Amino acid sequence: MLDTIIRFAINQRWLIMLLAAASAALGVYNYHRLPIDAVPDITNVQVQINSQAPGYAPIEAEQRITYPVELAMAGLPNLDYTRSLSRYGLSQVTVVFEEGTDIYFARQQISERLQTLSGELPPGVQPEMGPIATGLGEIFMYVVEAEPGARTDDGRPYNAMDLRTVQDWIVLPQLRQTQGVIEVNTIGGYEQQYHVTPDPTMLLAFDLTLDDVVAALNRDNVNVGAGYIERQGGQYLIRVPGMVDNMQGIENIILARRDGLVITVADVAQVGFGEDLRTGAATQDGDEVVLGTAMMLMGENSRTVAAAVGEKLQEINRSLPEGVKARAVYDRTTLVDKTIETVRKNLLEGALLVVAVLFLLLGNLRAALITAMVIRCPCC
Repeated sequence: MLDTIIRFAINQRWLIMLLAAASAALGVYNYHRLPIDAVPDITNVQVQINSQAPGYAPIEAEQRITYPVELAMAGLPNLDYTRSLSRYGLSQVTVVFEEGTDIYFARQQISERLQTLSGELPPGVQPEMGPIATGLGEIFMYVVEAEPGARTDDGRPYNAMDLRTVQDWIVLPQLRQTQGVIEVNTIGGYEQQYHVTPDPTMLLAFDLTLDDVVAALNRDNVNVGAGYIERQGGQYLIRVPGMVDNMQGIENIILARRDGLVITVADVAQVGFGEDLRTGAATQDGDEVVLGTAMMLMGENSRTVAAAVGEKLQEINRSLPEGVKARAVYDRTTLVDKTIETVRKNLLEGALLVVAVLFLLLGNLRAALITAMVIRCPCC
């Protein structure tokens, strides 16, 4: 049998060379698309369900949110097990599926089950599935910081709220457009908010309540479409823009009318910029910073995606305000490159050692080199 194969290979040498070239081309093609990482990703097939419940104590989040969500996940196809975590203002349920389950099939099943929870959870609580990522999905971290002496447009130094605003409205939207990035998380800083602080004395004087203020803010902060008017073969769209875009717009919202007197928000409350309530922060070298983390889509090449994020971050820096920059603090590309270099060095030393041993045993350099040719670094 072996003689037949050898004879066929000799007689059809051009066909064999063509097959060898095709195999080499296929290997090069797959090499450029082979996911390379520093460590193997052994994360199982899992989907996280997060529910934000501001003001709920852990025991309330467990009883009113976590337990109903876990109960709804029971009986899913290919379900392995579920685990949960209930904290102040947060309920998290992790659904783990059997190995080999398609992640998109799993998310579809969970999405259908979550729809059955409508009306069973507390008002305002909306469960959401986490990004399609794994435990090794954090491939790039950066900080948004201001250079010493940098000033805002109104002449004051940048604070944590300003840097968070830059992150949320400039850096994050652009970074999420990078191929292979599924999510960008933000830690640190203060999310800028408009705060309406009613004066109880003024509310009593005008016979108003906090519910009246909330209802007015919700009612008068919308755009209304009123159809269209046809004239001379054309259509004129009619709309009533009511979305407020500045602090004065909030102050001018009408609450009520008393004996011909118009009562606005400014008459009963103070309107100003404020900060959200937070439970954590990010620091570097003892100073508070705004930290962003780019999450990789499951199955992507971490080396390629991290490099693309780094390039995108350099592009984003050109659009940031003067004195503000986004600086990388962790890049998976560096770790992967060092790991590849270590593997290349070890395989090269191993190949040389094999050649030396075979030469000593066989006494033939050609035979030693031919045998050692099967030892190749996959990243060379």
